[in-house]
Amino acid sequence: MSTSSRSAPRREKARAATIDEIKLTALTHMRETGTVDFRFADIARAMEMTPPALYRYFADRDELLSALIADAYNDLGRVVAEARDAVPDEDIGARFLAVAHAYRQWARQEPQQFALILGLPVAGYAAPVDGPTTEAAQRAMSQLSSLFVQAIERGVLGPPRLRDVHPVIAECAAQKNEHLATAIPPETFQAMLHTWSTLHGFAALEAYGHFDWIDEAGRDALFDGHARLAAEVAGIPAPNTARHD
Repeated sequence: MSTSSRSAPRREKARAATIDEIKLTALTHMRETGTVDFRFADIARAMEMTPPALYRYFADRDELLSALIADAYNDLGRVVAEARDAVPDEDIGARFLAVAHAYRQWARQEPQQFALILGLPVAGYAAPVDGPTTEAAQRAMSQLSSLFVQAIERGVLGPPRLRDVHPVIAECAAQKNEHLATAIPPETFQAMLHTWSTLHGFAALEAYGHFDWIDEAGRDALFDGHARLAAEVAGIPAPNTARHD
């Protein structure tokens, strides 16, 4: 093996390590400042680099933001999938609760990443169309929708409490069904959106400190009831097993 061929993997590893360090530095900056915005100069200063040196790794701030957003979605998707898969496959109700609790816990533990992907858009940033952020978002959000599909396929999904569907939502459902092996009825598609927005609303309020006036045990109980109510309204079956947090 030539010297040049041996050095290539070393260069690739060094480059990957620097990219990871840049992303970690950006996340640390966001955590310390309580914001999801930053300048290249901020990151370069923290790493004792010159701003132009960062352009060897990212074309601009937006490319770095896109990488951070994709990482955040991937992390959320991993956490939620691990929680879901730790529950018996046949207990869809308990799997739903596991997903809900994992979503909430991730938002509490990673408020900056949560804000980065599900908070106010970063000023001046536009995600690339059909880029890594879109793919990562679809993978993360599919962890919840897959439970509805599974419940449909097993014949255990009940009718949602609200069944009147606006034509625009019905059209959205039809577009999604073009890419699914199992069709999701419009009223169930609407219930999925209701469920996600319900869980997200609680997670956002808590992540940004609006429930701090309730102690942790109270918030745990409140969220568990919140998630169970969302599941019941959406037609998700009740869990067969008791949940142990």
